[in-house]
Amino acid sequence: MKIHPVFCSFSKGLIVSCQALENEPLHGSAIMAAMARAAKEGGAVGIRANSPADIAAIRQAVDLSIIGLQKQIVPGYLPYITPTLAAAVGVADAGADIIALDATLRIHPEGRSLEDLIQAVKNITGKPVLADVDNILSALAAVQAGADAVSTTLSGYTDDSPRLDGPDFELIAALSARLEIPLFAEGRINTPEEAAHAIELGAFAVIVGGAITRPQLITRRFVQKIEIINKLRQPDDRRSD
Repeated sequence: MKIHPVFCSFSKGLIVSCQALENEPLHGSAIMAAMARAAKEGGAVGIRANSPADIAAIRQAVDLSIIGLQKQIVPGYLPYITPTLAAAVGVADAGADIIALDATLRIHPEGRSLEDLIQAVKNITGKPVLADVDNILSALAAVQAGADAVSTTLSGYTDDSPRLDGPDFELIAALSARLEIPLFAEGRINTPEEAAHAIELGAFAVIVGGAITRPQLITRRFVQKIEIINKLRQPDDRRSD
């Protein structure tokens, strides 16, 4: 397997995605930095973070390697994970060690092909690229384009991938058997058992976000389970005649 030196510390470990969008309760760089510190205390081997501001704050808070990205909506285009070269440069300048970007086969902004984007990001930033993919075809294309690693991040979030409630274990297994670069398992991994299973299937490392860093989602899962039990245990108040 071809492993860029930056990825070595991730092997068979857990990377925590510390992200909160503007409409979420924990939005804010100081909060994300604190989340990263908590992740490190818990044994995380790396951090995934969104936006130059959050990345810079996390860089000051922990000495773990950071997978950086910038979510941007570009009118007329579907890719929004580091969709442009300028976004990638901003992420690198903020202190990210690795640049994550949308590597699906959808049309990218600026008229760049996937290979053009990946090569430009690597050449200008000097950072390795983690390709966020949605299926086998996009993963293989990303490898051909020069990506240093692949993540299943976008499986379930594009029209070219299955909509699943849980992780895409089928894709993880298929890619782990075919790729000669590190494969990161990411996407709807909600339990320690699911994370461990991804490693068993051959993932180089696992990335978990919402199940750890979005308390509103964690709370909702508890509430939904309790509501189901409450409905099942409701007394039958129908009266016999």
